[in-house]
Amino acid sequence: MIVRVQDAVFDAGAELNAFATARPEVGAIVTFTGLVRDVAGGLQGMEIEHYPGMTAKAIEAIAVEAQNRWSLADVLVIHRYGVLQATDPIMMVATASKHRADAFAAADFLMDYLKSRAPFWKKETTGDGASWVAAKDEDEAALDRWS
Repeated sequence: MIVRVQDAVFDAGAELNAFATARPEVGAIVTFTGLVRDVAGGLQGMEIEHYPGMTAKAIEAIAVEAQNRWSLADVLVIHRYGVLQATDPIMMVATASKHRADAFAAADFLMDYLKSRAPFWKKETTGDGASWVAAKDEDEAALDRWS
């Protein structure tokens, strides 16, 4: 299991290649890379804050839960913090398993968790000013399905 919380940009293709090459026994790797989305053409930047010790531990715990729920060979989670711009990669999840169903389900579970429960705080700055990003009902509903 690899969990990295970092300010540096990452190359999703290089991360996937390294993750896949190290696991010749698997038959499926599912990846998702989240990008900073522009807000109606007006995003000037997104600032992501976190508590360093708490954030990594919380993500590691949910990655362990994913490994316990599905038959996974490995998990990779990268999440950035700091000031990001539209189209910057913000996070990546990769799950590896013998079969695709477990890899897909685990990746979906991890993404729902990262969106709703990972201890990050996001502030968007536009031409109208800065505001904290609020939780969305649909994100909470997506997480509820894993209960």
